Amino acid sequence: MRKTRFALASLLAAVVMALVATPAAAQASASSELINQLNGKLMYVAIPITVLVQVILLYTVIKFRNSERALPTRENRRLEITWTIATAIILLFVGVASYGVLANENITHQGNDIAADNDPVVVTAEAYQWGWNMYYPEEGNFTTGNKIVIPADRPVYFQVTSTDVIHGFHVPKLGLKQDAMPQSTNTIKTVAYEEGTYQGYCTEYCGVAHSQMYFTVEVVSGDEYESWLQEQKAANSDSSESSSNSATATNATASNTTAANASQ
Repeated sequence: MRKTRFALASLLAAVVMALVATPAAAQASASSELINQLNGKLMYVAIPITVLVQVILLYTVIKFRNSERALPTRENRRLEITWTIATAIILLFVGVASYGVLANENITHQGNDIAADNDPVVVTAEAYQWGWNMYYPEEGNFTTGNKIVIPADRPVYFQVTSTDVIHGFHVPKLGLKQDAMPQSTNTIKTVAYEEGTYQGYCTEYCGVAHSQMYFTVEVVSGDEYESWLQEQKAANSDSSESSSNSATATNATASNTTAANASQ
């Protein structure tokens, strides 16, 4: 009975340690920080359980290695009650810890309160067979192809959608993953902490060129982002003006041609 109590006490101590433990390593984003913290807490519970099971297994193999036939175990209600309570505690801890992460807006976000956030950046990630178009709808809706540029330490909302079949938007090191559904938009939010370039790709098999659906997310400083944003707006404005002038010239040519034909 003492051994059983000791095992239960050790398990409870591991759960308490998991509740207060936080990873020491710097995280790339708010989303990856939450996910890695949860994984760390679950590891503090999983390791003692794994060690305990292996010890019991080795003890059983060594003690009964010379037995000619298996014997039924005796009923032990105290042991059964103890393990039932221990299992309930473990499941309760896993449920509470997981819900705390899943309910966080940086993991599960409905996209209903973007305007209420402090200076947010909005990016529309549109998937198609087989590539990506990234738009900035709050900044004139210009596109940057398969490249996303975002500032560090600011809330960023990714509006993920698809033009044809189901795709998947995934940036592992930033802790971002969301389905891209046709005729639907799913929103995820994060705050990037570490500047750098992060690889993203499609996680849903979507056809023969699925493996080519890569994109990049570049996290830069706030000042660098503002400079980049102004450059993109200027380039987009020049492109729109050029298209408008071309359309005007085309219409004028067509009108002159019509008038010449009429005079003849």
